[in-house]
Amino acid sequence: MSWRAWLFGKAAPAPDAPHALLADIEKQGRQYLDDADNGKWVYPACKRKPSDAGADKQTVCDHTRLEAVRYLLMVPRGEFKLLAEADSQSAILDAYLRQRPHEDTVIEFSGNTMNDLAISVIAGFNWLNHCASLAGADRRQFSGMLNHFRKVATSAQKWWEMDGAKERHAQMLLAGQEPPLFLNLVWADYGRLAGEVAAVRRA
Repeated sequence: MSWRAWLFGKAAPAPDAPHALLADIEKQGRQYLDDADNGKWVYPACKRKPSDAGADKQTVCDHTRLEAVRYLLMVPRGEFKLLAEADSQSAILDAYLRQRPHEDTVIEFSGNTMNDLAISVIAGFNWLNHCASLAGADRRQFSGMLNHFRKVATSAQKWWEMDGAKERHAQMLLAGQEPPLFLNLVWADYGRLAGEVAAVRRA
């Protein structure tokens, strides 16, 4: 029994799905990067040979997605956690849609939280594009990925601008559904692209 349960007679509430996902991403991401730094994994995952540890398609996909999300984990003060907050969605989406695309996989933070989140998300897509090139993918499959995600973000922005968005968000969580949080959108698209990288990777 936790100390909270001992003091108050009940356990602390479990995190909702977005916050649980965020905690899992952070835990897995930091562990993977530590393991890669210590030589446990060939990095980046898309360059693994069949004889390397973690060379199966699913592991390469999972690790490539974590490599893309590492930029968000680097945002100062742990502000990446705002991705799971309903109150922050409009500001995050506005900043992302204002941000000019860049091609960098090495980034500098501006000190503006929303801009830094946007820069980090784009850097993650750039990393996936870089991995696609290393894996031997048809670059045409990846050339429009930022435009595709921009359309997704624009649709989400409209959803959050509608009256009652926060109430709908809460209702969807209670029903076990997935609201269009920026966290969910980024994680899903990173996963889709990482899967394509893993599928075409040269042996």
